[in-house]
Amino acid sequence: MPTQQAPTAVSLVVRESNGQPFYEAKFRDGDRQIKRRIGPAWLTRDPESGHWAPRRGRVPVDCFDERRAYVRAAEIVAAFEAETAQERERRAQGATFRELAHAYLDWLEHVKGAAPSTLRQHRSDLAEPGVPYKRGNKVLAGHIMGAFGDKPAAKVTAEDVDRLLESIADTGVAPRTVNRYREVVVAAFNFGMKSTKFKLAANPAKDSDRRRLPAAGALLYYTPEEIEAIARALEDGLHRELHERHANRCSTRAGGRCDCEPTYRARERAFATLEDARAHNREARSEDELAEDRRDADAVRVAAYAGLRMGELLALHVEDIDWAGSALIISRAVSAGVERGTKSGRVRQVPLADHASGALARVMDRDDFTGRGEFVFCNAYGRRLDGSALRRRYVRARDAIGLRPLRWHDLRHTFGSLLVAGGIDLVSVKDAMGHSQLTTTSRYLHARPAAERAAAFTQAFDTRASIRPSRATPLLVRDRPRDE
Repeated sequence: MPTQQAPTAVSLVVRESNGQPFYEAKFRDGDRQIKRRIGPAWLTRDPESGHWAPRRGRVPVDCFDERRAYVRAAEIVAAFEAETAQERERRAQGATFRELAHAYLDWLEHVKGAAPSTLRQHRSDLAEPGVPYKRGNKVLAGHIMGAFGDKPAAKVTAEDVDRLLESIADTGVAPRTVNRYREVVVAAFNFGMKSTKFKLAANPAKDSDRRRLPAAGALLYYTPEEIEAIARALEDGLHRELHERHANRCSTRAGGRCDCEPTYRARERAFATLEDARAHNREARSEDELAEDRRDADAVRVAAYAGLRMGELLALHVEDIDWAGSALIISRAVSAGVERGTKSGRVRQVPLADHASGALARVMDRDDFTGRGEFVFCNAYGRRLDGSALRRRYVRARDAIGLRPLRWHDLRHTFGSLLVAGGIDLVSVKDAMGHSQLTTTSRYLHARPAAERAAAFTQAFDTRASIRPSRATPLLVRDRPRDE
């Protein structure tokens, strides 16, 4: 069947695929020739000429004869022209913030080489509204993309950013969270300014208002006795889950205080008291569960007595323990499930106190996974531990014995605080903790007893008082103006 020209300057062409004909629309957009498939053609092969010819009978709904094909071709051209007009308008206005954000995230991952945890947080902050969480039934609010996604990046103003931050603050989040969103927007626009693709003239978020943060208090930390108490709670299995059951008419169901005698369910058995349920949990553990609990207890000790970040603890390999030199070699960390270099990008040595080396010796006293490249803290299959699950077990053990609700990361603060309180100089603490700046380490000075520092101040003043000015260096006194 020959090509025919429609009044709308669209050509209908018959194509063939696997012996079946279909219509295709051809039209031009400036110097470009555009082709769009229409659908199955209601045609049959003419046995004499070999060309396609119209078939007899009613045309099925999912097929096209020539008239239907022209109508559909006109619709395709109209949709293409509308889409092209929108694209031209968009290009005239410049790239949208959505395009800028996606390019920024790509640069952050492939050029900047940001930590996986940083990438995960930025992708979450720049996600579209309604994107589901990886776990659970919640969805992301998508504050930034909901406000700026379709807007040309060059037309976003400081007032727009301030309105966005105000709307985020109205959701009740902490000022630190509002500032985090602001920093993401600032970073995206900074990328747009230096990018040859976007060539933005200014960063509107730079002049937006930053939220005032509450004054930082002294770092909280555990005492050695509290560290050991948490470790013993893990060893005793106090973190293993118990289910508290209340009566149907108990006031707890209405948000009030318990006015019944609850029971406690442990390993499919019910107990009248919490102590009995915990005792059953403790006694009914298998050998594997006992080993897991002891491993978790020593993980707490190593975190507190060696000052390792969670990611550094999880990435610790057998060969990183220098038994002869009494040190840990910290060269890698786990970030968002990916093993990479440390936060500072440098390798450091952490001197091993007996408390930490003893815990490591107990962990390595096993039959399997003791060779080079194996994880120090691993499960029964030699795989790296799940940091989120380890945190949850730590929290349950901590709460079971009623200790202050400090985070896992506060075990690292405990390390720094106890060292400074024990008189270790800040430079040594800085090197052991892997801080880039001494100002970061100086946060732990609060742990040093004030009486000790006061005595040092007194000695300094007494020494200074014994020094007298030299006669060779006369004191300079500014001449007073004479009375007039």
